[in-house]
Amino acid sequence: MHKSLLVLLSVVLLNSATAQNGTEPVLVTDMLKIKTISNITLTANGSNAAFTVTSVEPDEKSKTDFKYITQVYRVATAPGASPIQLTTNKEGASQPAWSPDGKKLAFTRVVKEKSQVFLLSMDGGEAVQITNLKSGAANPVWSPNGKQLLFSSSVPLAELVTDSVWNSSRSFPAWSYEKPGLANNELWVSKGALPDPDGTMAQIRAYLDTNEANKKAIVLNKLNFQSESAISSDVNLQQFFIMTPAKDSSPVLLTKGFYPFSKAAFTPDGREIILSGDVDSLESPDRSRESQLFLVNRDGSGLRTILADKGKTYGNAVVSPGGKWIAFLAGTTSFIEVPALGLMPLHGSKKEIVYLPFDRNVNNITWGKDDSYLYFTAASGGGTQLYRVEVRSRKPQLLSAMDAGITSFDVQGDMIMYSKTQVSNPSALFMADANLKNEVQLDHFNDWVKSKKLSMPEKHQFVNDKGMTVDYWVMKPTNYESGKKYPLLLEIHGGPSAMWGPGEASMWHEFQYFCSKGYGVVYSNPRGSGGYGVDFLRGNIKDWGAGPASDVLTALDKTVAQGWADTSKLMVTGGSYAGYLTAWIISHDKRFKAACSQRGVYDLATFFGEGNAWRLVPEYFGGYPWEPGVRAILERESPTTYVQNITTPYIIFHGGNDRRTGFVSGEMMFRSLKALGRPVEYVVHPGATHEITRSGDNRQRLDQLLRTYEFFERWLK
Repeated sequence: MHKSLLVLLSVVLLNSATAQNGTEPVLVTDMLKIKTISNITLTANGSNAAFTVTSVEPDEKSKTDFKYITQVYRVATAPGASPIQLTTNKEGASQPAWSPDGKKLAFTRVVKEKSQVFLLSMDGGEAVQITNLKSGAANPVWSPNGKQLLFSSSVPLAELVTDSVWNSSRSFPAWSYEKPGLANNELWVSKGALPDPDGTMAQIRAYLDTNEANKKAIVLNKLNFQSESAISSDVNLQQFFIMTPAKDSSPVLLTKGFYPFSKAAFTPDGREIILSGDVDSLESPDRSRESQLFLVNRDGSGLRTILADKGKTYGNAVVSPGGKWIAFLAGTTSFIEVPALGLMPLHGSKKEIVYLPFDRNVNNITWGKDDSYLYFTAASGGGTQLYRVEVRSRKPQLLSAMDAGITSFDVQGDMIMYSKTQVSNPSALFMADANLKNEVQLDHFNDWVKSKKLSMPEKHQFVNDKGMTVDYWVMKPTNYESGKKYPLLLEIHGGPSAMWGPGEASMWHEFQYFCSKGYGVVYSNPRGSGGYGVDFLRGNIKDWGAGPASDVLTALDKTVAQGWADTSKLMVTGGSYAGYLTAWIISHDKRFKAACSQRGVYDLATFFGEGNAWRLVPEYFGGYPWEPGVRAILERESPTTYVQNITTPYIIFHGGNDRRTGFVSGEMMFRSLKALGRPVEYVVHPGATHEITRSGDNRQRLDQLLRTYEFFERWLK
């Protein structure tokens, strides 16, 4: 009797490891049903929480198109409470912030293409717009007494220079505009001259300025001249303003000088504000990569430096509730590193800094109810976990599961509210105690998933040739039957410092979709991935191709060795850096029936010039394309060098406005393969940026996934 029960339980567990939940397959249009919870914030007394929900809805301007809409919700923290939608405007709402007494909620909403701050009373009535800056307003923060509101705005440099209130001294930046032949920034100013192409030099310059203003010319003097979607000569500097939270109040510029500032927050007594920037730099903000921590009086006076070092970055500072400690992140100007989490007395010195031993990237630093505990999230091992650190012991304590992703959270008293991604639900809202025990789900936004039959990932590991342990996950087809053979899709992540796993939200739908179509999926975190410490992160320096390819192909080989994959039906796909690695693999390996690269980089020297992520070249390869030694490495590591070896049927995607990776090397790859007579197809999505598959136009997101599936099916059948 007991033996039979054990056998039955074993069968049940085996089946649940492959698939679970309902009976319906995941459809491509299920992408449009996913609702994402974020921006969780609790009232000071912990009685209520506000959060945002982002959904996809039909676009009223077109029956065939869709739009994203984000709205603010409230939920009481009492047992059995259900979320209540607070905002309904078609422009949506975001970035909720409670007043200290919990009676008002500040949030942001787009007005005439610019974000502005609104106030909503919990006693009822419509939301009231309280800012109307040309440059917009974002990130509202209340003062501890609720009498002032702090917010940020990305202000054009030209406005900061010419505004008579913001710049009453009519001063100019100490750093150079880098306009060749003009050493003094003031020389270019036309001093109110009338535009005249036949006039004086001041009038000629005024005429040229008019042409720029009318978009007849774009004059580039910046090093970083590419945005995500275009080239631009604009210099915008994030500044902070302070105001009385009322409709007729005038915001006052808090930050001084011509430098960008990042996060800002009040100290608990409300007398000071802590922020970060680089106000001592003589380099243009376009070049400077250092950042410092400052304290400034709430009226903008008395700016003084807390932490600053050459070649260092200090940021994300949060003051403890009692005003004793500052928690912050400290790193170098390299982004192939793991910044350290530091603690320092608020009015202390560098000598008193304590760095916590934690070799992961820390995010969302939040203090508990007193100065004793610090909470934060960190991506590690395939999920994003919530950690707690006792200040006295300085030892991080893992609170959440390794295979889930904590995407937003807040702490008040003995309670934590958080949103979580897991295989069974792409985004859900939970409440638990301060130890993350006694978890209760508060929402039903993605209950449609319960009717879907999902494939559950199985985690595996191996040790690569560098002695590094590599995680990989295998997802069998949703309707898997023992003894049958199935197509297998190798999915590769980008970055190259990204990290995938069951707790990563962006691939939830794509993985489940292919599994529902009868494919197996295998994905891994090869050397160079984030979430495994600094040594693992730096494991692909000067080796973007062979080493990482070996890791992802080993994961594929070990999956094939399980015996259920059809080795004549192997496919591979990836985006961004993984678009690169896909091209590298098929130029060195012939096993794949078909391949797909999305928004990739294929010629590294070209990427240096055309992509706004160009710093990846000197960071990973040790220098610049004109240096002979570096040039040789870039040629060795570029897939275009081996294009003649590619015979695998290949579909290449790129966004028409993708300036993060650029698009010239994608066109070069396509044209080269066409000239060689190889089976290749190139798909451009007009207007799309690098974020097409994550936050892009939803018809284009559907189009790209369907075209990938359709292309694979051509060659599988």
